[in-house]
Amino acid sequence: MAGTATGDRAHLPILIIGSGSAGLALAQGLHKAGIECIVFEKNASQHRGRDWNMGLHWGAPALKSLMPDDWWDRIQSVQVDPHVPTKELDTLKWLKGDSGETMAAFTFGPFYRLRRSKLRDLLSQDLDIQYSKHLVDITYSDDKQSVTAHFADGSTSTGSILIGADGARSSVRHLLLGPTHGSITKLPYAATFVQRKFPTEQALHLRSFHPLFLASAHPSNTFAFFGMQDAPSPTDPSSWTFFFYISWASSLDEQEATRDWTDAQRLAQQKELAKDFCDPWKSAYEWTPDDAPVWYMGLTSWDPGAEGHAWDNHDGRVTLVGDACHPMTYQRGQGLNHSVTDAGKLRDAIVRIGEGGDRKDVVDAFEEEMVKRGGMEVRDGNANTGMLHDWEKVRLSPLFRKGMSKSEG
Repeated sequence: MAGTATGDRAHLPILIIGSGSAGLALAQGLHKAGIECIVFEKNASQHRGRDWNMGLHWGAPALKSLMPDDWWDRIQSVQVDPHVPTKELDTLKWLKGDSGETMAAFTFGPFYRLRRSKLRDLLSQDLDIQYSKHLVDITYSDDKQSVTAHFADGSTSTGSILIGADGARSSVRHLLLGPTHGSITKLPYAATFVQRKFPTEQALHLRSFHPLFLASAHPSNTFAFFGMQDAPSPTDPSSWTFFFYISWASSLDEQEATRDWTDAQRLAQQKELAKDFCDPWKSAYEWTPDDAPVWYMGLTSWDPGAEGHAWDNHDGRVTLVGDACHPMTYQRGQGLNHSVTDAGKLRDAIVRIGEGGDRKDVVDAFEEEMVKRGGMEVRDGNANTGMLHDWEKVRLSPLFRKGMSKSEG
């Protein structure tokens, strides 16, 4: 580690497990601070089959602080439509799903709608990333100076601190807490996602409701989102890819019973739900071919503040960030903001350790703040998801009451 740390720990890198947004943002922040780190990714490459987009708003200053000083201007290039300048203030319209009337409109900003794959490509630059590294064990030196990651290919790597940034089903969290307390919590809600291009006339109609994003709650106790995923050409609407879904209350028994459904069955279910929706959902689903690919996901979360969820950080040698620590439901767009905030605060903590701060004390303080902040958002998110799928409670939901603002204790 760079700085004035003493002993063997001064020569050991920081080990980051996972190359998602949180892990890469942290790695960039450490690189910027002159602190050696290595990122380990279980997949064979950075690019995966599925891509989606994420909202960045109150967390933007944290991400900016982690990136090289001259990179922030490039954030426009990773947006779902790089040709639409980010507004200082923008409005998220929320429609009544059956009639299309505006239920609410939240003004906030600046708001960035980022493609996950593009953000990861940007944040991957100039880093030491090792692929096909599936973590299977973590061991700790008797002198309390180091931690070693053990991978499925038989290789190991030793560092001063190991950070689990490996997503909602974190291997690091499982190793720290075991399968009972470390496993993700399944929620009784589900969604099926569609990404689709349309002919020019159809694309122009669908985008006329909002250039980037739109939400809806329906009296049938369903929730929906519609927005852009990719707009490579501002003059060719047929090149635009839209991203949309309808989510619904789905018991765990139902999720298990339908686990082997085909894409065609998933899409047919969505099309049936969309029949009673206003546009753009009604038309988008009508215009989507019955054999179009989709992806389905039951909603999940994990509350770091719940009983039994406190982990041993082994004298400050292991911790968690992002979805590895507080995976949350997505209807209020908070996940990326908390993840990059974690990364910024942990970067600052590691700098303090390098300057002579007691590692355990510093990491304990970092975790205390993160668990309080992230845990509150997980609980808020779970309540929000439940209320958005209960028409009688929609107007009581955190999304309706607070919009996209951060939950405050």
